[in-house]
Amino acid sequence: MPASRDWGKLVRRMELLLRLKSFPVAFKLLKKREMLSEIPCLRRMTHKSTLCQIISIVRNFDWTVGADLGDFLSPMCPSIIGLTGLPEVYKDGTFRSVVWTKTREDGRKYENSIPRLPAGEYEAVAMAPLVYNPFDPEIILLYANPAQMMLLINALQFEDYEVMEFSCVGESSCSDVIAKCYLQGKPSLSIPCYGERRYGHAQDDELAMALPAGMMEKALRGLEALYKRGIRYPISYAGAEMDVARAFPMAYGGMRQLEELRGNDRRMLLGVTGGIASGKSTVARMLEELGAPIIDFDLLSRVVVEPETPAWQEIVSYFGEQVLLPDKTLDRKKLSEIVFRDPEKRKKLEGFTHPRIHQEFVRLVKEYAARDPEVIIQAVVPLLIEAGLQYLFHKLLLVYIPQEKQIQRLMDRDKISREMAQSILSAQLPIDEKRGYADFIIDNSGSLEETREQAKEVWRQLKALQKSKPKA
Repeated sequence: MPASRDWGKLVRRMELLLRLKSFPVAFKLLKKREMLSEIPCLRRMTHKSTLCQIISIVRNFDWTVGADLGDFLSPMCPSIIGLTGLPEVYKDGTFRSVVWTKTREDGRKYENSIPRLPAGEYEAVAMAPLVYNPFDPEIILLYANPAQMMLLINALQFEDYEVMEFSCVGESSCSDVIAKCYLQGKPSLSIPCYGERRYGHAQDDELAMALPAGMMEKALRGLEALYKRGIRYPISYAGAEMDVARAFPMAYGGMRQLEELRGNDRRMLLGVTGGIASGKSTVARMLEELGAPIIDFDLLSRVVVEPETPAWQEIVSYFGEQVLLPDKTLDRKKLSEIVFRDPEKRKKLEGFTHPRIHQEFVRLVKEYAARDPEVIIQAVVPLLIEAGLQYLFHKLLLVYIPQEKQIQRLMDRDKISREMAQSILSAQLPIDEKRGYADFIIDNSGSLEETREQAKEVWRQLKALQKSKPKA
């Protein structure tokens, strides 16, 4: 029963991003107990056990373990995963009322509330560390602290957003996690119960989540995207007693500045982005010919670091004069090499330059709008989405070419190898993923005339949208 795909790379990356302390568990229910013998390196328990004991052994000892009905201590655990039904003494609430409820009637309500898989459909269960590719799992079990789980939930909501509703029956939390995930086909999170902490050794700070196996890639994509936006684990503290306004993105705390930037007239701000070598400048010139002035963030990034400017002084003070050319301008190649290898230094550099670029951007927008309150301004921002700047603009335009053509154009333009081109592109969000953020897409993989016709259509739509805006 070999796995049909290699889970190793995905799991190791997720472990790194979330700093997980125990193995993600591959979980599979088997129609026949004989199928356990098809799983390599599988061990059987030598004594009657609980489900949470087996899970703990898998995620902490990195064993592959299988069990059938005869391996469980009581009917409770196997009834939740469909290996058996419940005896009457459980159904009428007697079992729960021994410890967990005041009356037998409360115990009956309790028992009836527990999600369970239909009895008789399966005869065995197999679990193993997912990273070892033991078999094709149906669900994945993850254990992590609340901060890690919060990031995982954010990652799952990053695309195709939906509210996640979780439950807690109390004791028998495996039903909230495993059975509910099977029954609903959605991620399910809960608080490990007393039994799982007592017998399965779940830690005080741990929560448990089950994910359908097919959602693991979505979870990783979301974690990667959040990481690039600075949302990472461990979470750094801004300071409970400090003014944290500067620690918030402008989208949270700068609505007044945003309203001032967008104005209450008929101006429109169009964010133009794309991947490297996709042809953003070509499309921007076409739109400029139609009447849209350009604010080029690459140009602004050079203006704000001219010699003796505040940003230049901060950069030289931090990185030293090693990053200067003989004429005192920045050696951009050397500076790029330094920050490319060190993410912390890159963030420091961005802290020196980004506020000044934003100030210059606001100044130019005000200048253009003062001349023409109905101006359509295009801002060309290569890493607009990666930097989380979407909120600044009324609409976003993506200049698109397929990734393979992007690699080839970059190789031809910069006279570099395929490996180098792929390495450069890996630092950006994949261009196909950027499509989901765009209001307009211009496919620049064809002729210049085909691109020009698309630019004219975008301009027509922008003017129509502008006309529909109410006058101040």
